[in-house]
Amino acid sequence: QVQLVESGGALVQPGGSLRLSCLASGRFLGRYSMAWFRQAPGKEREGVSFMSSDDSTTTYADSVKGRFTIGISRDNARDTMYLNMDDLKPEDTAVYYCATRQNGGIRDWSLPREYNIWGQGTQVTVST
Repeated sequence: QVQLVESGGALVQPGGSLRLSCLASGRFLGRYSMAWFRQAPGKEREGVSFMSSDDSTTTYADSVKGRFTIGISRDNARDTMYLNMDDLKPEDTAVYYCATRQNGGIRDWSLPREYNIWGQGTQVTVST
């Protein structure tokens, strides 16, 4: 059973930076693609960034391009995915989730229904 645990959320001022982490542990069979999503109050969950299973492809939502950077550190039993967030804006305020899929491929990285394993989320608040 694969488990995901996010950390790093905080209150930060506009223009500030944060680094989110997602620790993935458990029984991995092969390598998995992983993604970051976020959900603001009253809004749909939206894809933020994606890392392919071979680490060759990274993708970003238009709203975060140039400001967010995804990264991953893979180990035999644990993978840690990161999201470096710079120049944060109030509209980045949301609960941030990491997600992966066990069994099967991902056709559209930005759709939450493509993923079947989720973390509990970490709150990011950008405000003065």
